[in-house]
Parts: sequence; structure tokens; C-alpha cells
Amino acid sequence: MNNHATAYKAIEEKSDVLVGLASNMWNEPETAFNEVNACAWTAQILKDNGFEVETGAYNLPTCVVGKWGSGHPIIGLLGELDALPGMSQKVCTHKDPVVVGGAGQGCGHNLLGTACLGAALGMKAEMEEKGLQGTIVFYGCPAEEQLTGKAFMAREGAFVDLDCAFSWHGGNANRVNMGTMTGLNSAIFHFKGRTAHAGGDPHNGRSALDAAELMSVGANYLREHVTSDVRIHYVYKEAGTAPNIVPDKASVWYYVRAFSREAIEDTYNRLVKVAEGAAHMTETELEVEFLGGCYNTQGSETLSQVAYEAMQNIELPQWTEEEIKFAAELNEQSPMYEQFKSAGKLDNGPIATDIAGIARAYGYGSTDVGDVMHIVPTAFVGTATYNLAAPGHSWQITACAGMSIGHKGMLFGSKVLAAAGLELVENPAIIEKAKAEFVEKMHGRTYNCPIPKEVPIPQPQK
Repeated sequence: MNNHATAYKAIEEKSDVLVGLASNMWNEPETAFNEVNACAWTAQILKDNGFEVETGAYNLPTCVVGKWGSGHPIIGLLGELDALPGMSQKVCTHKDPVVVGGAGQGCGHNLLGTACLGAALGMKAEMEEKGLQGTIVFYGCPAEEQLTGKAFMAREGAFVDLDCAFSWHGGNANRVNMGTMTGLNSAIFHFKGRTAHAGGDPHNGRSALDAAELMSVGANYLREHVTSDVRIHYVYKEAGTAPNIVPDKASVWYYVRAFSREAIEDTYNRLVKVAEGAAHMTETELEVEFLGGCYNTQGSETLSQVAYEAMQNIELPQWTEEEIKFAAELNEQSPMYEQFKSAGKLDNGPIATDIAGIARAYGYGSTDVGDVMHIVPTAFVGTATYNLAAPGHSWQITACAGMSIGHKGMLFGSKVLAAAGLELVENPAIIEKAKAEFVEKMHGRTYNCPIPKEVPIPQPQK
């Protein structure tokens, strides 16, 4: 592994710009498909640094793509831009939203897109200095939190020209993620019935709520007859207005997750049949609003090894006493504190100070990075940006994403991605190895976007 000092220096020299972007995105969080400012701010930095920039790329209004260089290898960097609803939080060690009920960076995507942007700037600087041929493609992807952004992009032709790609995500550890995460289908089931007075003439009513509840009963019986990797979960979106009015409208939103598209699609099709049965039983009408889906992850072993070696050759962030104290106080607020403490996970401090290695565990969360992983070889890198015991999608993550703990982990992530990408530019045989591994993993399968053409791309709601 070479010492990519030029790339590291460039990232450090741009650190104020990168931290400024991350801070702006933290101060003005924008939810899925509404990342108007984040898209514009990112585009401007790309333009200022000599990238060819397209906003509204692939027919997604808040997608930004920056390209620099020419020829192969073509290396993609997968940034993300969206915040989570309801995750507003000040930079403090107790729950205290900036705006009650407001959006916030509870998954740290203000750091995510910025880390990949920093990697692109670092790679460009070193490639220019050394006269290296190759193309860097930065993707500012919308709507990862709805698990459809990259799938919509792929449907419109994104990623197919890449030789390989890298994704990065903040977390509670420094590691490369090779474990499989679930893919997903997402749909809202709308039932339409007939209203009536629930006491005076209930026989004239046809309850949409009854249909939704019967669907839920059927879904619960279905759980017994699916493979063990399947997860089915739901929330009611609409369920009536008052007990004495037979509800003529009800809707319930379902996720179906599994470790393969085959299992997802099989279970989802059976769930639709359950919904149709509920509609028949209640003499109501059913409309299925398919929102989208994504693939399970399948990381590249070859690229993961390159990223892991890069991580080992870069100085880890040095936490200050103030940062350590902040993380420790957050840990004590976590519902997992006693569990982490008794397991000895906090013995070396409240925030990661080492490299955890390559993780291979299965995980039941999902990410649309899985779609890219079924198009080109892709590695998923993580660095520590919050306290060890922070729950996923929590106010604690929002707090750390808005201060120096998150910023330091983000810049470290930029360096890791830049170094890994440069290794591929200088050693194209590694890419050929990754491609051969990819072909073997696909077993003759090809990527088939899980979002049909008739499903429209959501538009910004601002």
C-alpha cells in the first residue's frame, strides 16, 4: 500500500470546506427527495474544484453527479444527502431537539456525502500530480433513507459505466463491512369501503379499517411460512376518524425484507394476496401503492481488502478530552449502556480508538447501496463518527454528526476512500480481480431494478 500523502494533504487543506458543507447540511436537514440545498451546495464545491457537474442527474431533481478525469478505471464514490424526519437534536448530551418533531441527521448523511466528496478531491489532487489516467465519478444520491434513491438512479441508467465503486458510512467503529444486509420492498395498501353510522346503521357500512386489520392478521400468519431471513413490518397510515363512523378509508404501510431478491419478491407477492383476501372478506376495494425496493448487499472481498489495508495505513483520529467526555455522557444516556458496559465494550473508552477489521455478520437493516453492488464491484467502508453505544437512527447520532467527533471521523473516511481508490488507479489488476469475483457472485444473474418504470420519481415538496 502506497502512502498517498498528496491525497491526504489535499483533504486536510479542504477540511474547512468539507466541514462547512457538513455543518450546513446539519443546520438545514432535508428529508428524502427534498435535498435541494444539499444538492446545490455540493454541486458548487465540485464546480469550484474542477469537476464536470450535473444536477438533476438521472431525472432525479436532487441528484448531483461530478466527474473528473478520462478513461479507465472509472471509480464511483457513493455519497448520500438526506436527513431523517423527527431526528432534530442540538449538540448536547441530553435529548433536546432544535425543532420539536423536525428533521435531523440521525444517520449522519451530512457526513456521508461529504466524506465521499472529500475522497474525490483527494484522489483528483494526487492523480493530477502523478499524471495518472482514470475517471472519478462522485454521486450525490438522494433518498437513501427511503431505500429507493439509488434504485431510481439505476433504473435511469446510473452506475453501469463504472469499473467499481466505494461507499462510506459513519458508525461506532472503524471497519469495512462485508456482511450481508437485507433487501426490501415497500408498499402502502389502501383500502376503500363505505361509511355509515356505526351505531345506527352499521349494516350499510363496509369498514376499510376492518380490511386493514384483517390484512395484518393474515400477515402475522404468513410469518410462520417464510424463510428465516424474512422480516415483515408495518405501520398504519390512516385508520378512520371517530368510533361512531364506519371508516371508509384505511391504509397500512408494509416493508418486506430478506437476504435475496427472490425471497423478497416471493413474500411480497404472497402479502399482496393476503391484502386481496382481506378486501374480499370486507367487500372493500384495494389499491396497492408500490413505493419501491432495493437489493441486499453483496460486498466485494477484493475491494474490501484494499480499503481495510488503506485504513491500517492512515493515522486514526485523535479524540480530545472534551470529545471523550461528550461520548461518555452520551453512552450513559443510551438504552444499551448496561449491555455494552457488562460486555466490556466500553473498557477502552467511550468511542472507537482502534480498527475493528472486516465485519462479516448478517444485518437486518437495508441500504440501496445493495443495488449498486449488483451492478459493479463495490466496497462499503465505515469509520467511527459517534459514541460506541449510540442506538441506530437516534438523537445521539444527530448530536455527534453536528460536532467535531463526526467531522474527524468523516475526514478519516475521506482519506481511506481516497487511498483505496488510488490503489486501484495505480494497480488496475486489482479491478480485474474484483470483476472476476463479481461475476462469480452473480452466478449468471443480472441486475433487474425493483422499481417498475410506471412508478414515478418523487419530486421535492418545498
